Amino acid sequence: MNRVVVIGTGLAGTHLARRLGERAVLIGEEPHAPYNRVLLAEVLAGSYGPDVIELPATPGTRLRTRAVRLDRARRVVQCEDGAEVAYDTLVLATGSNPVLPPLRGLFEPGATELPGGVHAFRTMDDCLALSRAVREEGGTRAVVVGGGLLGVSAARALARRGAQVVLVQQAERLMERQLDPGSSALVHRHLTSLGVEIHTECRVRAVGVVDGRVRRVELHDGYVLGTDVTVLACGARPRTGLAGAAGLDVRKGIVVDDELRTSDPHIHAIGDCAQHDGTVYGLATPAMDQADALADLLTAEGTTGPTRKYTGTRVLTRLTLPHTADPLDLAAFGETEPLPGDDVVQLADATRGTYRRVVVRGDRLVGGVLVGALGGVGALAHAWESDEALPADDGAPLLHLLTNDGGH
Repeated sequence: MNRVVVIGTGLAGTHLARRLGERAVLIGEEPHAPYNRVLLAEVLAGSYGPDVIELPATPGTRLRTRAVRLDRARRVVQCEDGAEVAYDTLVLATGSNPVLPPLRGLFEPGATELPGGVHAFRTMDDCLALSRAVREEGGTRAVVVGGGLLGVSAARALARRGAQVVLVQQAERLMERQLDPGSSALVHRHLTSLGVEIHTECRVRAVGVVDGRVRRVELHDGYVLGTDVTVLACGARPRTGLAGAAGLDVRKGIVVDDELRTSDPHIHAIGDCAQHDGTVYGLATPAMDQADALADLLTAEGTTGPTRKYTGTRVLTRLTLPHTADPLDLAAFGETEPLPGDDVVQLADATRGTYRRVVVRGDRLVGGVLVGALGGVGALAHAWESDEALPADDGAPLLHLLTNDGGH
């Protein structure tokens, strides 16, 4: 039986190791048990304890150490603690690193650590450090830099913890990559109802450090925000250093084919670090799809029959902001902005706080956004994922999908 070594204990790596059973060796540098990174905001908000978001244990060996070098000639992973782990097949599920913006004052010359009071928001350690800072400061002033999915989640969680939150977004609206202007406005309204102050079309240019801690955030127009805690939620970049140093083909991410194989036939890559058909997804659903596809391929090795190929993932973004007097649920998929000639169907109910908008190109549903009651999202997502022609019946089936609230 081939020995499979998996580097990375995120969703993709842990799921793959669980699927492969005893033959998998899982290597991860975090001291915590593997956890669902998607739910970190709920831990920060105080809704869940860290143990609640732990992933099911894997049956094989797990090593708590950092992989520092790949010896491809010997097929060995060299680890920080001196261990050498031999493999028949190696899987890189190394995830991504937070993007740290080039802010004046963020790093002293030669420094590699963030100054006091500044946090990324990618790991359990980041989450726990933020939780301690908010608890210790009492009435904490928090500045969140970045208004994408991660920044919105962090701002909402900090506000629920009682912090005074300012969210700074360089783009013209929140979650501009996933949402159209109408649905983005509803997210904006939801955050402001929680007391979050929002600045869009606004860039941070510098931070001010006092006694080793960042106490000021300076905007591009010269306006200065006082802060106790600053969260950098500016996106993520595939973690490819290990692969690049080993001579694998790396572009935006680690390049893989339809069998999720890298330029070395004995090494695969999945999840946030992988680039398939020009795309780096950086999301949970594609990571799990890739893990399942690779598990099927590896368990089928040596058998006859067709090999499963990974052909890509059509991504639906889901965000649920519960546990408030005014909860918010939203879903977005496909192309939410129409091209010339596209048809747009939109329904809004201010009383119920719902918003539904879909984009139709010819006879195909190409994208949509739903905010509020999401009972019909499954049917709409199926129509989009199947890429089948919509019934030609004066739009009645589409209107039925839009108005279906799942029986509520």
